[in-house]
Amino acid sequence: MPFDSYNLGDHVGDELAAVNSNRANFQMSMPEQVCWLKQVHSTRVVDASDQANVLSEADASIAASSGAACVVMTADCLPVLFCDQQGTVVAAAHAGWRGLVDGVLEKTVAKMQVEPQQLMAWMGPAIGPQAFEVGAEVKQRFVQHNARAASAFTQASQADKYYADIFTLAEQRLQALGLGAIYSERICTYSHPQHYFSYRREGQTGRMAAAIWLSE
Repeated sequence: MPFDSYNLGDHVGDELAAVNSNRANFQMSMPEQVCWLKQVHSTRVVDASDQANVLSEADASIAASSGAACVVMTADCLPVLFCDQQGTVVAAAHAGWRGLVDGVLEKTVAKMQVEPQQLMAWMGPAIGPQAFEVGAEVKQRFVQHNARAASAFTQASQADKYYADIFTLAEQRLQALGLGAIYSERICTYSHPQHYFSYRREGQTGRMAAAIWLSE
């Protein structure tokens, strides 16, 4: 079943009562108020402290004080969590290919108002390069932004299809900003059905959450 295990997404066809129960349990395990977002593959970044009780259309949030947790949901898209070395600001970004190519990571970093060299980024589980097939137009959009992006695509069996490495694409964007501390185990959601939801694998499935917050 697509929602067997702790689905936190309220927009995927699951019973709302079950989702609300899961979110309540999630909140109970968190030391700060969770800032849920209505994710729409945009580049909008909001302040989690202002949004903890408001469901805004956005795909990233930041927090420069305790009291609110930055949270993004994924099921193949790439969750990216940020913090600065001094522990004064954190952020979470939802980076599907649309948000990534449009600049969601760049806008998140800018909103944090810290020198990028002072930031650390963690890339969570996402669809791997052996499973993420995209059209030629997706490759073209990334390459138009930066020619280096071509190295993140390999030819698929069809002439107009490619396999995309979303981890490399995100890492290139972050490196271009000046971040040097970028971490990821590059875990593929598609390839681990026992552990992760995957929209590409299932079609209809739940959503996982990645969270980061500041403590006093």
